[in-house]
Amino acid sequence: MSGSSDAPRGGDASRRRDALTWIALVVAAAALGVIVWACVTAWGAIVHGHPAYAVLLGAAALLAVLGVVVALRGARRRTAARVTGRILLLVAAAGGIAALAWLRPYPAVEPALSAMQSDEAVTVVESADRIVFEPADAPSSTAVFFQPGALVDPRAYAAVLRPLAEAGHPVVIAKQPLGIAFLALGAFDDARDVVPHADGWVIGGHSLGGTVAAMQADEHDEDTERRATGLILYASYPADDISETLTTQVLSISGTEDGLATPSKIADTAATLPVDTEFLVLDGVSHAQFGSYGPQPGDGVPQVSDETARTEISDASLDFVSLSAAG
Repeated sequence: MSGSSDAPRGGDASRRRDALTWIALVVAAAALGVIVWACVTAWGAIVHGHPAYAVLLGAAALLAVLGVVVALRGARRRTAARVTGRILLLVAAAGGIAALAWLRPYPAVEPALSAMQSDEAVTVVESADRIVFEPADAPSSTAVFFQPGALVDPRAYAAVLRPLAEAGHPVVIAKQPLGIAFLALGAFDDARDVVPHADGWVIGGHSLGGTVAAMQADEHDEDTERRATGLILYASYPADDISETLTTQVLSISGTEDGLATPSKIADTAATLPVDTEFLVLDGVSHAQFGSYGPQPGDGVPQVSDETARTEISDASLDFVSLSAAG
């Protein structure tokens, strides 16, 4: 009796082991598939972005290959605890694959890519954690530091910000780890070291980058040297109320067709900014038109061309930075 009762349990364990092996192989294949998809569709953004995502892809590839090897080898002894642990690892791996796919950056497109080229007016220097636009002649003492939107290739803002450098203002665009501005809180301090001749900084940012830019401007607007002298928000708003603590001038630029930082969100958070904040609402402009990276899920449908939107945003930004420099 005991022998016959043990047999089904052994068969069930064998079938369970087979099922876990196949699931592990499927998970590993899914991981490799996501890695290939990310590289094929966003190679430029991966290569030119902060190296953290590239390192994450490499680590995921190694783990996926290791998972295949372990799954095919199997285990001689399978206890209930080991089976449970393996199931938990597979669940965690599935979550990691989803995160890996979500973190895929939005690649920059033209005209941003052409704006990354150096010429007689502007020298473009790219490193692992920043892009610097340095004016060729007599750079202004007022520079610009910019935080990209979440998951956006930092090169996507080259076309809209390059005119500021052509007008004489050094521009530094942060490359954020994994495309998240909150992981680049120290980037402004680094930027000030890169452009030591600048004694005033206008801090700007798009979307989530603008939220972090507001934090950094609020923190540094009373520095005795190389302080924040202005804040530019592209389709963005602060996370906290800085209406009483921020002393610098603020320019908020938003679009009527923005499906993410909607006009109602901009209006609802207006009181969190200083009372003298300038609010510029651009007719027909969507969220993704503040950079050059193509359509973005959840965004509205733009009613003006990308060129029109870019020109309006650049002109307003340059006017604001020039006033900040004059002040």
